[in-house]
Amino acid sequence: MINTRRITLAMLVLMALTISIAAQTQGDPQKARPRTTTSTEQEPDKKLQTPLTSSDGVSGQASQDDGSEEAAAVNPYYKNFFTTYRLGPEDIISVEVFNQPRYSRANIIVPPSGRVSLSLIQGGVFVTGKTVDEVAAVIKKRYDEYIIDPQVTVSLDRAMSYRYSVIGDVGQPGIRLMSKRLTVSEAIAEAGGVLNTGNKSKIVVLRRQQTGVLAQIPVNLSAIYKGKAPDSTFLEPGDQIVVPGNTLKKIQTIMSLTPIASFARVFGAPVP
Repeated sequence: MINTRRITLAMLVLMALTISIAAQTQGDPQKARPRTTTSTEQEPDKKLQTPLTSSDGVSGQASQDDGSEEAAAVNPYYKNFFTTYRLGPEDIISVEVFNQPRYSRANIIVPPSGRVSLSLIQGGVFVTGKTVDEVAAVIKKRYDEYIIDPQVTVSLDRAMSYRYSVIGDVGQPGIRLMSKRLTVSEAIAEAGGVLNTGNKSKIVVLRRQQTGVLAQIPVNLSAIYKGKAPDSTFLEPGDQIVVPGNTLKKIQTIMSLTPIASFARVFGAPVP
């Protein structure tokens, strides 16, 4: 009788424990089975591994390419300045003949005569008025007598002969070196900008023509700043930018001044 009661009591305790465990399992399913990663949970990781795309479906790499293309469209304006630059006195160039250090020469200052001295070239090479590519072609032809198929490179180290002037109501009027291709707005900015007394809408660029006459090129800097006109007027060597104002009342008066006309002749290209 006693054993039967003990067995029954033990069974009741075992059933109670079983029911308790089952209840806990239903309340917290994660404790009943190991946690597995579903495909939905893995999706964010996959997204992180894919390239970023813009709203038009272009990848991040393509966006970088677009930036490179944009830069490539702008760079020629400045690179072409050096490839089309015509050498003059005080410019500094270097001549390199591949694998021929004897015939190479660096940091050559172009003299007023326009002729630079090089090994074995009697009388030197006249470089004034020529581009670096044209000078390289001349040197290559002269060295053909001494070297088999010479590879000549001429580089412009410093542009010192191109000059322009800014006069009138600007912060720092005067003569400046043109070391890169400049627009009128860039040149005025380098001259300290237009003073409060200056007229931004009546700026004129004086440019000497082949006939010797100074042509007037009007530039409305005020419209450029407001985005109503393109900043597309590039300077040429010898240009004079005139900013009228209290200092210079009328452009017609400037054109009649002898000192200004004489000043323009300083920039005339030397004749070989």
